[in-house]
Amino acid sequence: MLDPQSLIRFEDQDLDALELQGLDLLIGLRGHADAGHALSQVRTELLDSLEPRLIASFDIDQLINYRERRPQISFLGDHFAAYQAPRLELYRLTDGLERDFLFLTGPEPDLAWERVTAAVVALVKAFNVQLAVSFDAVPMPVPHTRPLGVTAHGNRKDLIEGISTWTPTAELPASLAALIEVRLIEAGRDAVGYSIHVPHYLSEAEYPQVAVGILEYVGAAMELGLPTDRLREAGRNLEPQIAEQVAATPDVARMVENFETRFDQHVPEIERRSLLVTADAEVPDGEELALAAEAFLSGFPEQGGTAAKES
Repeated sequence: MLDPQSLIRFEDQDLDALELQGLDLLIGLRGHADAGHALSQVRTELLDSLEPRLIASFDIDQLINYRERRPQISFLGDHFAAYQAPRLELYRLTDGLERDFLFLTGPEPDLAWERVTAAVVALVKAFNVQLAVSFDAVPMPVPHTRPLGVTAHGNRKDLIEGISTWTPTAELPASLAALIEVRLIEAGRDAVGYSIHVPHYLSEAEYPQVAVGILEYVGAAMELGLPTDRLREAGRNLEPQIAEQVAATPDVARMVENFETRFDQHVPEIERRSLLVTADAEVPDGEELALAAEAFLSGFPEQGGTAAKES
């Protein structure tokens, strides 16, 4: 039986306190796909706005392959400083309605997925977590001029039915969040997740709209009032820049028009279908998508700003 203490260090507080019992758990891990810099934006907004209180942290040295994913460090003329150690942490946050919830966030570990998952399941049981909600953002051939799509998954039918705009049957690269969902459901716990679809040609840029979409979905599922005002304003400011770059890149403009046509053809259908293809059209191949995205992003302004450095 796994002892969570082997991976987790708890803060000096009463772990049996009533205020830690029966809360929902939000899981936000930076994995192989973080389209639109979704996790960094959501993480920053929640940790900056909702008075985070650290509950526990994982022993990251057991979990990260530093040679493959090197942390950042500053060089200040003649010496090194400010090593940015990766951190995988569990926080208690309080939303705008004075409702508490737990937030597990940090980089997706490279190693020991089953051990980490077992530790998370043990935490869920120890804190009597009522609902675990995960999120991610994936690049898709969809237009930025239409509402963001989503694929909802999990075992709470009331929180996922009728929501998904794409419900494929497919073999996909696994993620730790997906494995945690599987193991929680096997353990008889409630778990759902929301994968937001991001226009692939914007997936490398900081795209506030995807963070807003995530906060809306997880906030509704967890009955929380989560902050989105700053992200909405950033999204409004970004829209004219996107429109200008699309208009200046004919290949991307044509691609967006095709995506709009496919989207509009499929939205009215009662049975949800893939937005990727029509009956008489094929999905552009990977090279075509990559060339179009590269052409588009070459003229796109750098997105600076508030995104937290991923820890």
